[in-house]
Amino acid sequence: MKIAITAHGEDRQATVDSRFGRADYFVLYDEEKDAWTALPNTQNLEAAHGAGIQAGQTLAKTGARVLITGHVGPKAFKVLQAEQIAMYSLGEMNGTAAEALAAFQSGKLTAIAVPNALDMKK
Repeated sequence: MKIAITAHGEDRQATVDSRFGRADYFVLYDEEKDAWTALPNTQNLEAAHGAGIQAGQTLAKTGARVLITGHVGPKAFKVLQAEQIAMYSLGEMNGTAAEALAAFQSGKLTAIAVPNALDMKK
């Protein structure tokens, strides 16, 4: 299973990013291969609108089944839900992508059951 984590950098030591649609990177962990990769989210960083929708579509193409992030807006939530990507909240966590993964694997993160952000523009 692939797990995506929103982050400010491109590796597992990158600090997590609480934004989804305008996150700097999606750091991906593939459990089957025990491998980390990163996908830049540059196309959405300055988007006037639709960043969450585009980010959701991009993430779906990676094959990720889980997203770990801070905030997901209503439109992005619908896209992720339609793609059957489970969403988990970072809560107050501001550690690394690797720490976020460990928190998820140990059951310490809460599922995002409803959109929890209205507008996450900088």
